[in-house]
Amino acid sequence: MLLVAQHEGWVELTLNRPDRLNAFTEDLHRALAAALDAAADDACRAVLLTGAGRGFCAGQDLGDRANAEGPL
Repeated sequence: MLLVAQHEGWVELTLNRPDRLNAFTEDLHRALAAALDAAADDACRAVLLTGAGRGFCAGQDLGDRANAEGPL
């Protein structure tokens, strides 16, 4: 769901759900947060956030939220 490519001094994070226009799920949100935490060190000077396919990100996947427990 999230592709992480390490480069010298920067990290490329790719939302990889092109069939759903890279809409966020709870799992994708957790993976992105973990990847950003991992990139927060002195060796990383930049983060490139991109999306696979024809759209960057369609927002929250409401179908995923409908199946989640707790408030929206």
